[in-house]
Amino acid sequence: MPAQPARGDLVPSSVLGLLGTRGPLSRAQIARELAISPATVTQTTKALLARGLVRELDQVPSLGGRPARLLGLVSTGLGAIGAKVTADHVAVVHVALDGSVDRSSVHPFDPDAPDALDALGNLLRAAVRDYEGQLLGVGVGIPGAVDGQASGSVEAPTLGWSEAPVGRSLRAALGVPVLVENDVNTLAVAERVYGIGREHGSYLVATIGRGIGCGIVIDGALYRGAFGGAGEIGHIPMSVDGPECACGSRGCLEAHIGQAALERTAVERRVIGEGAGVEALHAAADAGDAVAAEVLAEAGAMLGRALAGVVHTLDPEVVVMLGEGISAWRHWEAGFAPSFRRHLMPSRRGTSYLIDSWDEDKWALGAAALVLASPFDQTGATGDQGSLVRERLHAATGQA
Repeated sequence: MPAQPARGDLVPSSVLGLLGTRGPLSRAQIARELAISPATVTQTTKALLARGLVRELDQVPSLGGRPARLLGLVSTGLGAIGAKVTADHVAVVHVALDGSVDRSSVHPFDPDAPDALDALGNLLRAAVRDYEGQLLGVGVGIPGAVDGQASGSVEAPTLGWSEAPVGRSLRAALGVPVLVENDVNTLAVAERVYGIGREHGSYLVATIGRGIGCGIVIDGALYRGAFGGAGEIGHIPMSVDGPECACGSRGCLEAHIGQAALERTAVERRVIGEGAGVEALHAAADAGDAVAAEVLAEAGAMLGRALAGVVHTLDPEVVVMLGEGISAWRHWEAGFAPSFRRHLMPSRRGTSYLIDSWDEDKWALGAAALVLASPFDQTGATGDQGSLVRERLHAATGQA
């Protein structure tokens, strides 16, 4: 288990990361956002000002006492590269520190090829070479279990990978910090830096689409489990002798309501033709086909029942729904909303769920967020690679 960094060692990086991801802030705002004392902020920012890493900007009105002065980073142009690996392509984005996507591209990829990791390294090496600005590191999202963000050994049955040394291979190929994580977990990290995590310390990010996944954030930290496999709600058993799942079991949630399962059900009920794809099911539901809408509402009802159990187990403040299937959420929600509420204990029925907008870049943006969240890592999840990211942040902001 990685050693946990000392809180004091992280404060300067946290301040720099906060100013980069949120923009100029007053000392009082920094103290509130990072939950540290005003005295610590004063001491830390004094040192950062002396080193030329931050600068004082304009004053802002105060409700009482002296007007507050905003602090901002000296350097701009900082950012990260994010890559989302799938069974047939790799999506790559260049992301600025504020979360804006500067460039995106998609590359064909065959994970079954003997040289798959070399090919991944080659295409990311080109992305590193073409990066305009000061690169803090590369984040990679994988549809599978990852032993640790820094080590990056991957179990991904959908890619045909077992103990694949993704992190080690990419570190050698790229020469920059590399962090690897389960793809749904990367979305939870992105929410922590840029989304709902600004307001809530404990939340779930549930995804619907090709699979069914869940990222878990507890008390501001991503929960990964003992072996990096936490959040695999797609493999909650929902029936005894249900359809076979890709994991080898039967009756898993994903085997009932994942994309392949929805397509199979829609074909069986003669909503779509063989091979038409889930988009045809969505289109039929949008066009008013009652059977198509029923297929999606039934999926929503089963998802609601499963997520109610997860809420009882983890007690989050809020659930965020994401993924490729969100475009059809209004049809899912017809079954999800009553099922979710009905299966929650009375004391939990106030748990809210939010629907975020979706585009495919979000997967890769989530991967980049692994790097951009490193300054806030209090659990040691990013290991030595996170330390390297923080070193690069200090050096870049100081124009070193």
